[in-house]
Amino acid sequence: MLVLMNTASEIHVLAMKLPQRSRLKLASELLRSLAPNTAPEDVLHEAIRRDSELESGKVTALSESEFWSGIADRRNSS
Repeated sequence: MLVLMNTASEIHVLAMKLPQRSRLKLASELLRSLAPNTAPEDVLHEAIRRDSELESGKVTALSESEFWSGIADRRNSS
């Protein structure tokens, strides 16, 4: 008999037991399912705009540790 999971926390517990490669594949598929339908030209335009902001100093990039710290903060707050 198949038992269906109905909560995100149950799915999370099982997903965390997967090998890293499987978790990466699952994460990629989940992120892709959330991506807006945008034309490749729009994505390229956005990438160029963001690169220009970085080059001009209008915005500053996060360090790797700042990036991962932000991910951990969001994970802990949800």
